Amino acid sequence: MSVAKNRGQEYSCPAFFSDLARRILITGSIAYDVLLGYEGSFADAIDPKSLQNLSLSFFSPRFARHHGGTAANIAWNLRLLGGDPLVVSAVGIDGGSYKALLSERGIDVRHIQEIADHVTATAIIATDSGERQIAFFHPGADAAGTWPVLDQERDDLAYGIVSPRDTRQMTEAMLWCDRMKVPVFFDPGQQIIAFSADELKRLTKVGCGVIVNDYEWGLLKDALKVSEKSVTSLTPLVIVTHGEKGVTVLTKDGEMKLKACRPDRIIDPTGAGDAFRGGLLFGLSQGWDTEVACRLGAVMGSKAVAQEGTLLDSLDLDDVWARAQETYGKALPML
Repeated sequence: MSVAKNRGQEYSCPAFFSDLARRILITGSIAYDVLLGYEGSFADAIDPKSLQNLSLSFFSPRFARHHGGTAANIAWNLRLLGGDPLVVSAVGIDGGSYKALLSERGIDVRHIQEIADHVTATAIIATDSGERQIAFFHPGADAAGTWPVLDQERDDLAYGIVSPRDTRQMTEAMLWCDRMKVPVFFDPGQQIIAFSADELKRLTKVGCGVIVNDYEWGLLKDALKVSEKSVTSLTPLVIVTHGEKGVTVLTKDGEMKLKACRPDRIIDPTGAGDAFRGGLLFGLSQGWDTEVACRLGAVMGSKAVAQEGTLLDSLDLDDVWARAQETYGKALPML
């Protein structure tokens, strides 16, 4: 059992399957991201008294189209660190070049389906001057995907993560990991509202932990009807990311808070959470303590917000390790 210690308490995370198991199973969306920018505040533009008649239009001086999607983002960051992701997802008729790009970076794409009668999933994400976001997601091919036979991959898997995609696929992935005894993180994201309360409770119990941002955490607590103190009766580990306010780790033993890693600049927050997950999973697959793995995740998140688009062109590992040392006063383990 791997543990992270802070202020005399222990924060547990399930150990990986074996000393030889280092691969990470990642399922989620593969999508194209359309990014828009609004120079004002969404909050100022929305009148709470007029929500029943809401009809808004925002002027966006910024437009960009990038590769994205939860599975691709996490796998990309994991691979940059030297990890070995196994991706289960789907792309549409326009996704062949994206799949080829992932393969060129050394990501295993054998279980990324190409579905000819659908387009690849697309996210339209608008960000205001205060980094608030409004997003729309079209699932495209992802909703038509099927779960593959993966039993032959089991012995190589250290962890899994089930990130937002079609809820049917998410459920099947969580149950497969449970059946095959793969420690898996439930990362429901925007799909929280698509599950019933009973479904959320079932999948939360199946996982070795839950990862959400602070807004999603509020939705999940409301849906499960639990408090921060009682949630660990359902799952042994909850990791909540708070952007510039850092990370909270909850277990039955208590709470640990980790400050954020300050980025060189902030261009766009899209993809920062996925970068955190990539760093976290890499650290855990190396046998690191939960807190140490979260430190690497926080540094990776700081890298993601410093550029437009979710896929970093390159990564200087020496700089990552130095930034972690500078931010937290402790060195990350040597690889």
